[in-house]
Amino acid sequence: MGPATVNGHCAPGFTGVRKVFERNFREHGDVGAAVAVTVDGETVVDLWGGHTDADRTRAWRRDTLVNVYSTSKGMTALCAHLLADRGELDLDAPVARYWPEFAQAGKRDLPVRWLLSHRAGLIAPREPLPVGQAYDWDRVCAVLAATEPWWEPGTAQGYHAVTFGYLVGEVVRRITGQSLGTFLRSEITEPLGARVFIGTPAEEHASCADMVGQLDEAWLAEQFPGAPKPPFRSLADHPLATVMLALTSIPIGDVNSAAYRSAEIPAGNAHASAHGLATVYGALVTGRLVGHTTLESMRRSQSRPGERDLTIDPLAPDGYAHRWGLGYMLNHQGLVGPNPRAFGHGGAGGSYAFADPENRLSYAYIMNKYGGGTSGEDPRNGNLVTAVYEALAQNRTPSAGPPPAGS
Repeated sequence: MGPATVNGHCAPGFTGVRKVFERNFREHGDVGAAVAVTVDGETVVDLWGGHTDADRTRAWRRDTLVNVYSTSKGMTALCAHLLADRGELDLDAPVARYWPEFAQAGKRDLPVRWLLSHRAGLIAPREPLPVGQAYDWDRVCAVLAATEPWWEPGTAQGYHAVTFGYLVGEVVRRITGQSLGTFLRSEITEPLGARVFIGTPAEEHASCADMVGQLDEAWLAEQFPGAPKPPFRSLADHPLATVMLALTSIPIGDVNSAAYRSAEIPAGNAHASAHGLATVYGALVTGRLVGHTTLESMRRSQSRPGERDLTIDPLAPDGYAHRWGLGYMLNHQGLVGPNPRAFGHGGAGGSYAFADPENRLSYAYIMNKYGGGTSGEDPRNGNLVTAVYEALAQNRTPSAGPPPAGS
């Protein structure tokens, strides 16, 4: 089989990104992928290549959509911040102000802020839900509203891998009367011309790439051999109780199915193009979506110094500790470029999208070959990010502005 065909363009000075993108197919097994970068709102990298299926019969196109798993969370959080920017949502108000049923099981005073920063203790319902119930929005939200937190809210952080989207999305729905996916589309992506969907319309399914490999029971069994499945009585029942609860208690099914693509699971089933994600983050850094105060609050750390994430960090290298903003991964350890103030979100399998306001830059990488990492550590993504900042540094002159932040 010959090398994958790469299409698209790079602005002068960014051709090194294309070379790395092409190398990802040769050396890292990409089947189909795309990468996009904007600077000052202008697209400087827009590349795509490979195929949308495992048999390599369908070419990847500029408008191809793919499931980006938890990269979705950046879009979901943005919906909440747009409401906060408009004065319709107070992040320090109790969730129950907007969603009265949420006050059950000791959660009456739990603030919205803790939903966004993974501090609510609601990583899963107390009993796992049946397969298919992830698609029943009202049922999942009712179960979560009645769920007792797994730890005292606010005292610890633990990645809400699946529940994040229902929790934040229901707050958005209670305020706007629209589902999270409808609000995202009407208020953000359609006005920007960005191809990003949570709840992908049936007419767009033909544009969706199939995931080659996915986060399913077989993958979990391989990653965590011998780990028992929920239910658990407490997080102390097994060293991997937290991660197994977070990943398996609301099973999402086959991510290549029409049912999954049509559903709204805002923590993990956005279907997007790279250009679409980069366009949204580009609008953030250029001030088109929210004001400066809101932008700063989005990336202000909600984690205590050195605090470990109960879900993710037990699996991370020694010494690694996540820092969460309000719905976003913070780049404090430089996994996505030299600017520690860049922020965004990655997804299982390897996708990543972020904003770098200091450099007025946005970035997105998507792919359909399931790889490793949610936090930017996948080498395909990391090599592209390095090439982007090398190009940015080389193209900056004294008259063009300061060097990249962090360099």
